[in-house]
Amino acid sequence: MDTQSAIDLGREALWTALIIGSPVLVAGMAVGLIVGLLQSLTQIQEQSVAFVPKLVVMVLVLGVSLPWLITRMVQYTSVLFNGIPGRL
Repeated sequence: MDTQSAIDLGREALWTALIIGSPVLVAGMAVGLIVGLLQSLTQIQEQSVAFVPKLVVMVLVLGVSLPWLITRMVQYTSVLFNGIPGRL
């Protein structure tokens, strides 16, 4: 395996991890922004008010997008395993 192949494998792994993690992270960020705005408007600075809605929404988004996430991981893994003989 040459250097360029290793770099390509690393780049593809990072890109796949970014795509897989983005739905949950974007949902958490959006809910955090909305809750933070509501907290600043109402001047309620309770930590659990910010934490619980983010946790609930992130779990719901993970549950909804789990079949798609598993499909992406299986596709990446099969491409990676099938490419092993050609890279050695």
